[in-house]
Amino acid sequence: MKLTAAAVAALLTTPAVAFTVPNASFQSRTALNAVSKKDSYDITLLPGDGIGPEITTATTKVLKSLTDRCGFTLNLKEALIGGAAIDACNDPFPDESLEQCRNSDSVLLACIGGYKWDKNPRELRPETGLLKMRKEMELFANLRPAKVLEQLIDASTLKREVVEGVDVMVVRELTGDVYFGEPKGIDTLESGERVGYNNMIYKESEIERIARVAGDVASKRRGELCSIDKANVLDVSQLWKDVVTDVISKDFPDVKLSHMYVDNAAMQLIRWPKQFDTIVCGNIFGDILSDEASMLVGSLGMLPSASIGSEGPGVFEPCHGSAPDIAGQDKANPLAMILSAAMMLRYDLDRAAEADLLESAVEAVLDQGVRTADIKQEGDGCKLVGCVEMGEVVAKLVETMDMVSV
Repeated sequence: MKLTAAAVAALLTTPAVAFTVPNASFQSRTALNAVSKKDSYDITLLPGDGIGPEITTATTKVLKSLTDRCGFTLNLKEALIGGAAIDACNDPFPDESLEQCRNSDSVLLACIGGYKWDKNPRELRPETGLLKMRKEMELFANLRPAKVLEQLIDASTLKREVVEGVDVMVVRELTGDVYFGEPKGIDTLESGERVGYNNMIYKESEIERIARVAGDVASKRRGELCSIDKANVLDVSQLWKDVVTDVISKDFPDVKLSHMYVDNAAMQLIRWPKQFDTIVCGNIFGDILSDEASMLVGSLGMLPSASIGSEGPGVFEPCHGSAPDIAGQDKANPLAMILSAAMMLRYDLDRAAEADLLESAVEAVLDQGVRTADIKQEGDGCKLVGCVEMGEVVAKLVETMDMVSV
C-alpha cells in the first residue's frame, strides 16, 4: 500500500475508538466479587507456556489442600492460550478457550510467550492472545500490588531504608489507550519510506470506570490516590486528569487525590516509593510503572495481579513472564501464582478468609527460610528448593496453620 504524506497525516489525526464497551458501572459488582460465596466453583486454568505448567501444578496442589480443609470445591478445567494454543490450533486464544473462560466463575492464568514464537507474524504471537482475552472479556481494570515483605527486603536492589514498609497498589486501565487505538499500522509513503503509527485514545466513559475502581481500592487502603498522566503535552492526558478529578471528588470525597506526570512518577517510585499508596494509570503508563513498582520487592516471582471487568469472571495471574530459559528444570518460583489464587479467592469468589490463609502460608514459608533461586541471597542461610518442593511446603502449611474464620 502506497500512502502520500498527507494521507498518513490524515490517518494520524482521525478520531477513532478501539472498540465499543458497555457503560456499566464497576459498582455493579458487589464488593469486587464476581459471584456470591457458594460451595462449588468452576475455574478455568490457563497454564500457558514456559514455566506455566510447572507453577500451575504447584498451585493446584496448594488449592487442593485448601479446599479439603475448608470444605468447598474448585472444579478446575484447563484451556489453551499463548504459544501452546498456537502450536495446538494455530490461534493464540481459540474461541473454545474464550467461551470456557466466560462460562467460569474465575480464571487462573500462569504465563505466556517464549523465544519460539518471537518471529511469528503479529496475529500468531502469544501476546496477541492475551490482548484478545482482555478485550473480549472486557477486563478493563488491572490490580498490581507491590508489597515489600520483611523477609525479602534484602532481595531488593534498593537500600533497606527506601523499600522497608512499601505497600503500593497500581490500578492500570487495561483495554484502551495506544495498545488498542485505531488507526494503527506500518505503511509506506510515496517516497518509499515506511511510517509506523498508533493512536493514544480514551473515551470519557473508559476513564470514569477505571477512576471508580481506583477510588474504591484507595478507600479500602490508606485513602490516598495518585493519578498519572502527561497532561502538559498530551490532550488525552488532559481529559484523563479532568475526568479522574471529577469522579473522585464526587464519588470518593474522602480519598485524597493527587496528580503526577509519568516521568516524575517513574523517578519518585525509585527515589521514595513509600509516598505512594494507590496509583491509577492509563494502559501504557501503567504497563511501565507497574513493572517498575514490582521490582521494589526484589523479584517478579513474588507478585500477583488481578484483571477484572464490570461483570463476569476476572483473570488472576503472576506478574512474571514465562522464563523459557528455566522451563522444565524445577527452578521456577510458584509463590506469585499461589498469591494470584489468593486474589482470585478474595476478589472473584467471596472467600476472604481462605485468601488470608493462602497469603499467611506464603509468609510462613518465607519465615521458615525456604527459598527458590530467584529470592535466595548468598549467605542468607536459607534452604534452596525447587518449584515442586516449594508448592508442597506451602500446601502442608495450608493444612496445618491456624485460621481466623471460614
